Amino acid sequence: MTLETAASPAEVGFDPDRLQSVAVYAQRFVDDGLMVGTDVLVARRGRVVLRSTAGLADREAGAPVADDTLWRFYSMTKPLTSVAVMQLVEAGRLRLRDPLHAFVPAFADTEVFVGGTAGRPETAPLTRPVTIADLLTHTAGLTYSFVQQHPVDEIYRRSGMDAMSGIGDLEATIDALAALPLRHQPGTRWSYSMATDVLGRVVEVVSDRPFAQYLQDHVLDPLGMVDTTFRVGDADLGRLAACYSPDPETLEPVLLDAPVTSGFRSPSWSSGGGGLVSTMADYHRFCRMLLNGGLSDGDRLLGPRTLALMMRNHLPGGADLSAVGDPLYHQGFFDGVGFGLGFAVVLDAAAGRIHATEGECSWGGMASTAFWVDPVEEVSVVFLAQLVPSSTHISLRWDLRTLVNQAIVD
Repeated sequence: MTLETAASPAEVGFDPDRLQSVAVYAQRFVDDGLMVGTDVLVARRGRVVLRSTAGLADREAGAPVADDTLWRFYSMTKPLTSVAVMQLVEAGRLRLRDPLHAFVPAFADTEVFVGGTAGRPETAPLTRPVTIADLLTHTAGLTYSFVQQHPVDEIYRRSGMDAMSGIGDLEATIDALAALPLRHQPGTRWSYSMATDVLGRVVEVVSDRPFAQYLQDHVLDPLGMVDTTFRVGDADLGRLAACYSPDPETLEPVLLDAPVTSGFRSPSWSSGGGGLVSTMADYHRFCRMLLNGGLSDGDRLLGPRTLALMMRNHLPGGADLSAVGDPLYHQGFFDGVGFGLGFAVVLDAAAGRIHATEGECSWGGMASTAFWVDPVEEVSVVFLAQLVPSSTHISLRWDLRTLVNQAIVD
């Protein structure tokens, strides 16, 4: 799908010359040999004011980044799944306080890690059940196998509980996950996790249809996200970007996942936490809906008050992620940032020393993708690349915010 509703920067309050620093920044990653290809888009009030592509989508095939390149969005799938969940909440088929085991009975017997080792864990009963709200806010006590902080992380690895490969289909994977202990009691701390994958299974149970089908019918199709999918077919394989990882010494991108052999060609399950492949145009339409109070070209996906609730901080005691969260990337990365129902929320830009607006919502993906929507300034930004892990150039999210916001002059 092509982008529409373009505007000159000055029409919507950007200084054109200052805004160009965003394009220069994205290009520099390619010029310096740190990324193979990049794509960045800036919009205000629903109108695109900057779109800049650089480098190659597939270095080995010599394919340049194009308007319709397919990118692995990984964890930028999470906000889309969260919208699907909140649609069911609005329909009265789900409540934020509902216990998870009412939909996935295997979680009725889940316990919490209290001591011992990954090989011989000591567990105890939960003080209260995991709820839907716990899953949306990553306070359920679940984790990821790639995290290296806690014995439960190691238990995931020993159990084969990988975020992308899973154990069978979605139902089998989530039931297997329920048999593993939690890192902490529900609702007490923030731990980045497979919680949104569990929500995909909840959507499946409540809607009585495969999760991927619900997402297609109720989120992707109404948004016009025609290129967003869990599976890349042969006809679209030439559009799929290759994915890279940095050489430990030089940081030069090394091929990690070629399109022809990618797991995205035939995934065994639909990961609501990280399984979508999409395009810049499609994700821009999602961001535009978030800033438009739930409306997309006349179709209402969510009510504006529901979105406002999603964009509030829901962490215990109203604290930020640094106070009640397990470190992600490094200590202090999330100073002044809370977490809502599906994405991070800026609470205090001064506390975080970040050039951002309070109320801005954001998240990123494992392959160095990132996005944010700023309801105050009516700005949305999407940055795309394919370099794993996203912590390789962690200042990217801060620097990009600064470059966009310094260009706003109205």
